[in-house]
Amino acid sequence: MSGFCTTRALVATVLAGFCVAPARADIRVDIDKSSQRMSVRVDGAPRYSWPVSTGRSGYGTPSGTFHPQAMMRSYFSRKYYNAPMPHAIFFHYGFAIHGTTDISRLGGPASHGCVRLHPANAATLFALIQHEGARNTTIHISN
Repeated sequence: MSGFCTTRALVATVLAGFCVAPARADIRVDIDKSSQRMSVRVDGAPRYSWPVSTGRSGYGTPSGTFHPQAMMRSYFSRKYYNAPMPHAIFFHYGFAIHGTTDISRLGGPASHGCVRLHPANAATLFALIQHEGARNTTIHISN
């Protein structure tokens, strides 16, 4: 009987370990500067597609593959007149994906290099990355 109890305790311990560390989904954020669109995939399945604004003439948005470096729910640009950057996801030095109040310009280049989103979409993306983990998130920006 004691062998059964030991085995049962071992199985319970192993199963408890699975409950403590839930699996995380892989998030892929694709930003296409030519179409000014962002698509978000979770574990390969399309989840969202939104218009964005990337860098206007003279202010390029970097191309390449990145990962979130820092996330700030409320942030104000020290470089650009304290401009609000809600739900900022910094991915390359001072460049970030963030919400904007200038929603009429979404779908065309308008920023100083950041990737601007509608505030509701920025909040959705921020929450998704926060829930699934920045380590599981890849940001790909193409021309």
